[in-house]
Amino acid sequence: MPRTTGDRGAEDTESPAETTGGGAGTPAVGRRRPRDGTAGAPRGAEEPPAGTRRAVRPRGQASAEGRDAESFDRPGPNAAAGHGHGHGHGPAAPASRRVRNLLVWLLTPLALATVVGMIVLYPWGKPTPKSAVPQGTPVQASITATATGPCLATGQVQVGAQPDPDQKPCLTVDLTMTDGPGNGRPLKLIVPIEPSTPRFSTGDAVVLAYNGGDPGDPSSFQLVDFQRGTPLVVLAALFAVAVLVLGRWQGLAALVALVLSFVVIVLFVLPAILAGQSPLVVAIAGAGAIMFVALYLTHGLSARTSVAVLGTLVSLALIGVLSAIFSATASLTGLDDATSTLIGSLGHGIDARGLLLAGVVIGALGVLDDVTITQTSAVWELRRANPSLGWRELYRSGLRIGRDHVGSAVNTLVMAYAGAALPVLLYSSISGVGLGALLGSEDIASEIIRTLAGSVGIVAAVPVTTVLAALIAAREPIDHLVGTADTP
Repeated sequence: MPRTTGDRGAEDTESPAETTGGGAGTPAVGRRRPRDGTAGAPRGAEEPPAGTRRAVRPRGQASAEGRDAESFDRPGPNAAAGHGHGHGHGPAAPASRRVRNLLVWLLTPLALATVVGMIVLYPWGKPTPKSAVPQGTPVQASITATATGPCLATGQVQVGAQPDPDQKPCLTVDLTMTDGPGNGRPLKLIVPIEPSTPRFSTGDAVVLAYNGGDPGDPSSFQLVDFQRGTPLVVLAALFAVAVLVLGRWQGLAALVALVLSFVVIVLFVLPAILAGQSPLVVAIAGAGAIMFVALYLTHGLSARTSVAVLGTLVSLALIGVLSAIFSATASLTGLDDATSTLIGSLGHGIDARGLLLAGVVIGALGVLDDVTITQTSAVWELRRANPSLGWRELYRSGLRIGRDHVGSAVNTLVMAYAGAALPVLLYSSISGVGLGALLGSEDIASEIIRTLAGSVGIVAAVPVTTVLAALIAAREPIDHLVGTADTP
């Protein structure tokens, strides 16, 4: 075949095999194709007659032999701006205008309700509640020596016969205070040895409770706990490093979202509940704020994240309704040991059942985030892989993926609650009552309703989020899906 002046002779060298077994119209089997995917002809050159050579597809275009539709770039207005191979990195492409408008109309009222709720519920100008039971000022100290013997006050000595063997011994602890009003002073304390008493030994760094009396009087101090600041800081640093090494910038965003979640709990949820607001309403507003901040900061401002937010909100509402209904029908009071201690410290009543429900809502939030993000990402990828799928096909395919995920998610929530309630379970198992009475007790029934209501919400999150994602993803124009890169 004659060669035009635009052919690249250096790259289109022919070997003897090109001339054997073929005549006009037979493609040259030994010819090297340039990297740009053309047959060596300049752009705009006239195409050869049909049958002389195979038409060359644009780089990245799917072939009839089954190349994945997700991996090609369709020529269009965005073709010169970037590539659409879907490598799974970089920011998610913005949704089309009609999808953005739909999500704005759906999410704006919910976001405004969350902000308004936090403003209304926050205890503006109210004094911070103080404990009615004196707790003492924490003072750090170091144990220099310990000795076990009879429970004798300072200055007393044992005289006469040996002490009663049934009498419980005491631990005499010599300490040196490292801060507070008696910084540097030695101190001797007598600690009764009970089964619930921590085992203190020489060299331990401990915490004392100072009641404000004479710093030289041992009765002004009480040995209460160990110092744990250093191990906690080291473990937190290891956690942060692990997240950053694996997640990189997204890991950094996740850490920032985690910090902001604790800020919402400490600066809004706790003060509002202590001020007497409904714990359930406060928890719903706080969970909404945490969800908006954590999801958008970690996964980006995209249509996928917005659908996950919608699915999480619907599932949280379902969990709250179920918990409220069944805690009322089961006559749960919420007055466990921790809540009773809280009420005694506050000096006034608190909605104990609402506090129980608030714990259910906040406890289920983390697992719901994982489920909803996974489902929306799955539906979007299915839509991109096969843009011809309608919302029903997307829903059915996404639901099949969700079934595999929901089992592990429910097990995670159940094990989390079981682990937290393990002392209660152990205590109840030795109480000597029957299984029915054991399961119907206040402490166990609270954990059962907590677990089952949260699990129902997680199970419901799969179809709810999947159908929302399918309806919204199906509205995305096909050209937008295949012509831009999107990431999970």
